[in-house]
Amino acid sequence: IPFKIGQPKKQIVSKTLEDQTKKLHKDMKKSTEADLMSKAAVKISVDLLSNPLCEQDQALLDSMTALDTAMRRMDAFNQEKVNQIQKTVIDPLKYSSVFPSLNMAVKRREQALQDYKRLQSKVEKYEEKEKTGPMVVKLHQAREELRPVKEDFEAKNKQLLEEMPKFYSSRIDYFQPSFEALIRAQPQVVYFTEMHKIFSELTEQIDQARLTDPERERENEARLNELRALSIVADD
Repeated sequence: IPFKIGQPKKQIVSKTLEDQTKKLHKDMKKSTEADLMSKAAVKISVDLLSNPLCEQDQALLDSMTALDTAMRRMDAFNQEKVNQIQKTVIDPLKYSSVFPSLNMAVKRREQALQDYKRLQSKVEKYEEKEKTGPMVVKLHQAREELRPVKEDFEAKNKQLLEEMPKFYSSRIDYFQPSFEALIRAQPQVVYFTEMHKIFSELTEQIDQARLTDPERERENEARLNELRALSIVADD
């Protein structure tokens, strides 16, 4: 427990939870940003589809149309996934707004502890002195000054000792429904199955010739040789 006098300071559980919450929020934001990269893929497919070469080559037009359709399907599916992550995980992480007030309570408790230690040391110093009349008066005044400060510290300390473990334990009750909702709303198996389906269909539409890898390499090499034979291409 990090709130007992005389013990070495430890990482406060709220700080650990705060760091973990920030990391989770950052990771989920990165996930949504990665998914939204599909919008860039849609833009590329649109640019390719509008290329004048598509007007001259029906096969190329068909391939680019298939690519554009696949990219739009992928983008729609990714957008749905992003919306679910936003609703089930990112929005609930507003829970982290409690940390500033919690950290302030810890700082107030720390300040109360320092005041308590300072006055306690003052009392102990007077207690060691010879009990003359003036010294007895000073000791009495120091004890009276210490009493409310000690009570204030003990009250703050007691409150944190009671509330911090409850707060830390509540993280499970708070985050678990969010992840359950995310998993049920957008199972990863379904997501990757859908992505596999989209690109499998795209491959079938574009690669109608069903060429093997060696055959495709020979075809590409033949086309490169044709380009090299053009007078506008400089020799290596």
